[in-house]
Formats: sequence, C-alpha cells, structure tokens
Amino acid sequence: MVSEGQHAKAAALRSLHEDGIFVLPNAWDAGSAAMIAAAGAPVIATTSAGVSWSLGRQDGQRLSRPEATDAVRRIADAVDVPVTADIEGGYGSDPGAVAATVAAMIGAGAVGINLEDSGAPGGGLFDAATQATRIRAARTAAADAGLPELVINARTDVFLFEIGEPAGRLGDVLARAGAYAEAGADSLFVPGLLGLDVLATLTGKVSLPVNVMAGPGAPDVAALRAAGVRRVSLGQAITQAAYTLARQAAAEVLTAGTYDSITGADSFGDINGRLRAR
Repeated sequence: MVSEGQHAKAAALRSLHEDGIFVLPNAWDAGSAAMIAAAGAPVIATTSAGVSWSLGRQDGQRLSRPEATDAVRRIADAVDVPVTADIEGGYGSDPGAVAATVAAMIGAGAVGINLEDSGAPGGGLFDAATQATRIRAARTAAADAGLPELVINARTDVFLFEIGEPAGRLGDVLARAGAYAEAGADSLFVPGLLGLDVLATLTGKVSLPVNVMAGPGAPDVAALRAAGVRRVSLGQAITQAAYTLARQAAAEVLTAGTYDSITGADSFGDINGRLRAR
C-alpha cells in the first residue's frame, strides 16, 4: 500500500524537474543518506556502485533484486526526503523483470528510479525500441503498484561507453530520448557527456529534463545550468572519496602512527544523532 507520504514525496521529486537545476549527492547506505540529507539535499539518489561496494561486490549489475531492494529500503527508512533508486538495468533484461523490480522498489519506499539501457544480452546497449518497451513496463508497473507518478529517469550509456562513431552519438541519444519519452520516461540521464556545447544542443532539442553525472573536473553546477541541464548527480564519487579516506587513514596510523587524515571529522554525537533511534 502506497502511503500519502510516499505520494507527496513523488510529487516533490517531480516538481524539482520543472525549473532550474537540482543536485543529487548519491548515497550508498542509510548512514550516508542521513548525512547527505543533513547537508540539505532535497532528494537522496542511490548509487549502484556504492551499494555494491558496501556489500563487498563489484559494480556492474552484480546485485540481486532482493539485495538492491533491501538497500533502498534501509535508505528510505533513514530519511524524510524523497529517494530515487538506481536499479541499473532492471535486474533482468525482459520487461517482466523490470516491472518486478519497479514494484519492489516502490514497496521499499522509492519514488523514483534510474533505468539504464546497457546490459543487453551479449553486451552493448538495448536498441531504442527494446528499451522503450522496458520503460513502458516500468511505467505500467508503477501504476499497478499504486504510484503512477513514479519518476522514471531513463539512462542512456551511449556517451559513457562510447557507442558508435563520435559524430553519431548525439543523434543516437536524440533518437533514444524521443522513444524513451514516448514510452513514459520523465527525464533523460546521459552519463559521460559533460561538454557544455553538446549539452546545450541536447537540452535544446529534447522534451525531457536532462540529468548529467558530475564530479572532479566537470563543469560547475552554474555552468551546467546555463547549458540547460536540470539535474546533476554525483554517481559513486562520494563513495569513492569515503573509501579512499578509509584506506588513507588506516595507512597513516599503521605506518606513521598519526591521525591527521581523520582530523575534522564530524563528532560521534553529530553523526549518531542523524540516525533514527530504534
């Protein structure tokens, strides 16, 4: 049963796409979600890489549906803001598998999903028509689960995986964007594309709000907004930084016997107080 609160969170997430730009610093577990929400994030997005690493697994669609769903449930339970779930390729290539995943994520408390077009059997990307069928299955599953306003962020990996000749990639993304929008997608996620001129062309030609994945070396949020981008996510970047700090702090104390790497950390009380007491 979808609660009124979940409907309200879906509406809040949907409204963020209407104007301006918003940023999604991705979380990988309940604790990281609580700290990101405490920083003022209006939405929590999960990162499949971060969730996978936290479970001792490599990224790349190696999680099971129950593992991914449990992670999303813990995150949704830890915060009061909307949660959108990275469901990778849907944990199964056929539309039925995508539908089952969407229903599970809604049951876990998510109000949005990312669904990518990579992961086709044999490698590469699903063709646009096949991926549109998968998106349509997600849209139908959301309605059947009682959350028709679920925000579907349709991810295409044309630029990320350098599919086809460089000169043809924008045209491929434009064609996919049209097919995905018609199938019921609410936004278009194009990781691997950060060139401002190309982004400006893309945002000027598609009907869907455009999401990019940013991090060190990327244009800043103001520049992305000027190029017409509506949504910026950080993918696994914060998880990478956190795990890097863990390695660096351990190496420092094991070798030098000092603690400089962890100077300035939030206090135990500050972090402990961000989490539910139960």
